Amino acid sequence: MNENLFASFIAPTILGLPAAVLIILFPPLLIPTSKYLINNRLITTQQWLIKLTSKQMMTMHNTKGRTWSLMLVSLIIFIATTNLLGLLPYSFTPTTQLSMNLAMAIPLWAGAVITGFRSKIKNALAHFLPQGTPTPLIPMLVIIETISLLIQPMALAVRLTANITAGHLLMHLIGSATLAMSTINLPSTLIIFTILILLTILEIAVALIQAYVFTLLVSLYLHDNT
Repeated sequence: MNENLFASFIAPTILGLPAAVLIILFPPLLIPTSKYLINNRLITTQQWLIKLTSKQMMTMHNTKGRTWSLMLVSLIIFIATTNLLGLLPYSFTPTTQLSMNLAMAIPLWAGAVITGFRSKIKNALAHFLPQGTPTPLIPMLVIIETISLLIQPMALAVRLTANITAGHLLMHLIGSATLAMSTINLPSTLIIFTILILLTILEIAVALIQAYVFTLLVSLYLHDNT
């Protein structure tokens, strides 16, 4: 097969213009809203999930940290819907692009760090030097803690990119194997197809879990700085 394995990760274009912006703006249109006093089951379930997620992430925060609740809930909904839409055939997943994930991670991380330096500068600086550190190790530990702080947004973005990309590649490989074996051995094809269905279910779970992990880590960074 001459199909490019990474063709699905190339940013799509329409008449030579990048279509990634339109794809990124599409998931919010799928979130249903209600104009009625009594909601239907879908809206009620959606609101229950949002309240559950918000409560789970905001319990550990103080009043200042809870002002980020709307942003964090919007973030987890956006990443989850984007990941799930990327599992559809012939679709594009923006979260497989490291540049986009960095564009989400860096501003959120920077906002949390700046909030910490503005509100609790002593505690923020204390993270660079653990209590009881021997004097000869102080310069080295300050450098190490500074580097660990600076790589936090990179770790956020790479974790999300790697998990989503790996899952899509594995599904592509198993799907190609199923198609190739369909004309050779039917029992083997059924076994591989069953594995593909199980992997698809796993990828749905991974899409939701990675959205939760990304948002939870941002919430933890915020908690350390408020």
